Amino acid sequence: MTLITDLTSRNADTDAPLISALVERWSPRAFDPTAEIGADTLRTVLEAARWAPSANNVQPWRFIVARRGTPEFTTVHDALLGFNQAWADSAAVLIVNVAEVADEQGTPRRWALYDLGQAVAHLSVQAQHEGLHTHQMGGFDVARLSEAFGLGDGLEPVSITALGSLGDVDALPEQLRQREVAPRSRKPLGELVITAA
Repeated sequence: MTLITDLTSRNADTDAPLISALVERWSPRAFDPTAEIGADTLRTVLEAARWAPSANNVQPWRFIVARRGTPEFTTVHDALLGFNQAWADSAAVLIVNVAEVADEQGTPRRWALYDLGQAVAHLSVQAQHEGLHTHQMGGFDVARLSEAFGLGDGLEPVSITALGSLGDVDALPEQLRQREVAPRSRKPLGELVITAA
């Protein structure tokens, strides 16, 4: 069994000092299929998302929270596509991140996707602070999840967050195992900043 025990090897090599939760955050695929997340910890992670900023304080985010072993978890897992299905079943929780892209009158909420992204980022950083790990997924059947959970007009599943504790790297398919231990990288800051005063 191979566990990534030297987590410092996964730390971001930053060009400026960051808080530890950001330096240590990464997106594993090897989750412990026996680990559970207590109700209080899960509530804390979701509370961090609740307090994210949003345009006009509309808070256009909703979350479908599915614990491993429940019918809801199976529904979410079965809607995943490609390699996501090969590993996400080991996560303790799958969270469907939903944006309220239009109000009750059908008026588009232009900032909803951005605001949801901020809420999920807050959730991810809090999870890291709690000793948990997250992995965001975009490969899933949107229509299937919308129908399964009765999401009406204006509500759009955008991503799914796998949440849990680190597990056995050897349990992953070979291709994913290589990606799990590959060096982390980011584009240089100079490529991302269009202009700086």
